[in-house]
Amino acid sequence: MILLGSVVNSLAIIGGSLLGTILRNISEQTKDTVTKGIGLGVIALGLQMAIKTDSFTLIIISLCLGAMVGEGLKIEAGMNRFGLFLQKHFAKTNGNFAEGFVTSTLIFVIGSMGIIGAIQSGVSGDHQTLYTKAVMDGFMAIMLTASLGLGVLFSSLPVFIYQALITLLASVLVSYVPHTLLTILMAGISQIGGLLIVAIGLNIIKLTKIRVSNFLPSLVILVLFLTLKYLYF
Repeated sequence: MILLGSVVNSLAIIGGSLLGTILRNISEQTKDTVTKGIGLGVIALGLQMAIKTDSFTLIIISLCLGAMVGEGLKIEAGMNRFGLFLQKHFAKTNGNFAEGFVTSTLIFVIGSMGIIGAIQSGVSGDHQTLYTKAVMDGFMAIMLTASLGLGVLFSSLPVFIYQALITLLASVLVSYVPHTLLTILMAGISQIGGLLIVAIGLNIIKLTKIRVSNFLPSLVILVLFLTLKYLYF
């Protein structure tokens, strides 16, 4: 099932939200410890994806060029501004319900993990990244619901729509790509995506603050490099 990863992700948010309504007295210390546990798991997944590479030079070049493009376009800043815009116009208009919906939607949608996972689901049927994201989002939904209420539960719908659209688009584009090239591209996307997922994990445990979204153009650049290499070299 091509949308299985997105379905599981949405169900995890729903389940976490329902648990959050019951576990309203979670301490801040517990929230911090659980969040750091999620971060460690994300780092492990990213490392597992990243070390399986035979195009390390192209990946480093793509990351550097992608970072330059992302910083030039200010992708991360743009996402943050969009989040602040939604929060300003919606989060404070209808009490905690609207705030919970908007805040959780931003947390679950804005980020590179959903994009990478959705592409993998559409191209190769590999849902592992979205399964990991589902675990993260499920625990985060518990904490957010405990603080902001049941509006968090309804963020599962935009999360599903967003990831499903990316997955379906990727699955359509696959039919126009030769199988050998597709295998090469998926390996490259998995490898560079793994590095970005490691960065997400480091941010989650607050070891550093990497503007991960500004690296997203590196995925496109790597795909272009690998395609040119396949066609002409």
